[in-house]
Amino acid sequence: MELYTSEGCSSCPLADALLGEIAGQPGVLALAFHVDYWDTLGWSDKFALPYAAQRQLRYAQGFRLPSVFTPQVVIDGTISVTGSDRAAIITAIRTPRDGIPIAFSGQGHDLTIELGHAKASTTADVLLVAYLPQAVTAIGRGENSGRTLREFNIVRATYALGKWNGDAQTFSVPSSSLPKDATAAAVLIQESNQRVILGAATTRLR
Repeated sequence: MELYTSEGCSSCPLADALLGEIAGQPGVLALAFHVDYWDTLGWSDKFALPYAAQRQLRYAQGFRLPSVFTPQVVIDGTISVTGSDRAAIITAIRTPRDGIPIAFSGQGHDLTIELGHAKASTTADVLLVAYLPQAVTAIGRGENSGRTLREFNIVRATYALGKWNGDAQTFSVPSSSLPKDATAAAVLIQESNQRVILGAATTRLR
């Protein structure tokens, strides 16, 4: 579950709270991608990433949406719903899924990701996401001025690790390259051209 959100959007706090609730469910990986295109409207979101807006735009193009919007939730790379639509999100995440064997380990100063062998019908991208599980922010300006926001699973950085074609593979990332405020990480295995997410897993960093 990917939430596209912004601290400058008055419709987003409800979606952020819903993500925090759903993130606690077993078998669900929920990530908040903070976009930067709200930053010119009175409040600069310190968690906003240009990559988040670029990723959301690619989804919008793939879904043939007239424009991007917040809050938007994308599930498995294939379903787009309004981020506060609890019923639609719950229905979508209950769909049974097959997965790809993914294991994390720490060796020295590296974070090691091992992908097991699995049947693959297409080449997929391997994306590492470093995230902050929770933060509280007092908003001073913009649409949420005066509010204190509690936000969850905030993406702080992303790393394209390579390609996966179904064979067992191992990737390593220097721990020193990860943001200091990110205390968890996830791996997404996604069909090329940002299509279906084939597998995902998460781990604590510290």
